[in-house]
Amino acid sequence: MDDTTLPPNIDVPAAPPPDFRAGFVAIIGEPNVGKSTFLNAVLGTKLSIVTNKPQTTRRQVLGFQNGENHQIIFVDTPGLIAPAYALQRSMVESAHRAVGDADALLVLLEAGKALSKHAPFPDFMAAVIDGTTTPAVLAINKMDQLSDKSLVLPMMKSFSDTGRYKAVVPMCALVADNVQAAISELVPLLPLQPPLYPADMLSDQPERFFVTEIIREKIFEQFRQEVPYATEVVIAEYREEDTRDFIAADILVERDSQKRILIGAKGAAIKAIGTAARADIEEFLGRHVYLELHVKVREGWRDNEDWVRRLGYNS
Repeated sequence: MDDTTLPPNIDVPAAPPPDFRAGFVAIIGEPNVGKSTFLNAVLGTKLSIVTNKPQTTRRQVLGFQNGENHQIIFVDTPGLIAPAYALQRSMVESAHRAVGDADALLVLLEAGKALSKHAPFPDFMAAVIDGTTTPAVLAINKMDQLSDKSLVLPMMKSFSDTGRYKAVVPMCALVADNVQAAISELVPLLPLQPPLYPADMLSDQPERFFVTEIIREKIFEQFRQEVPYATEVVIAEYREEDTRDFIAADILVERDSQKRILIGAKGAAIKAIGTAARADIEEFLGRHVYLELHVKVREGWRDNEDWVRRLGYNS
């Protein structure tokens, strides 16, 4: 058989068009501005966990959006803040690395702050935006909260006039309003090159990563104040069985008092976390799951550089 002749029934992937663009877009913004909501809206599935509490996202999450002539690798980054302890410093460093590696930036800003008489971004975030020549698109999010729509065009013009942004897009990521407009503005900023990942991939993260994120999400939803921020979830065992997956996860906390709160009276709180998490994990994996949760104390882990490193935040 000639080297150029393929055996029958072999599908040959079509070559991308010559104008195909592919690259990395870092989504940056302050906590709770809607970065993860935007990524989920773009992908049409829940990839990043979302709660009404700031700083829910701790690690970079990559999501792949494919079109006929493009592939965007979106990088959902932790919110940019002035860090107060080791974990937050690692989170902010992660966001800075994403900016440095990106082909383009999608900067998210709440509509309310865009109209504020004060500077739209705190100094530490403005330094990130202005400290790079990477092309950027500004997406003014949560437009549904803007009562006076006559302010939209002047607001957009004021940001366009700065010359920093290739485009300014008003949108509401929660209902996927105008997210496609943001994509259309980002595509021309990417390099001309073939796709970097297979078209059927949504993310490069393994299943167990999303399992830990779902458990963390349920903790953030069910507890207030400091408790959710003091927790980390680690997979102790993940075993695929004939009829279900067996998952054992450790929830790390910093103090005995937090452990008691997470477990609750007669184990009611930890049971509620497990029930809610298992339902979402089964939906995500598409198969039955047995979920076992244990709460363990690792005193002061958030401000311990060694523990932050061991948990993979500086990798």
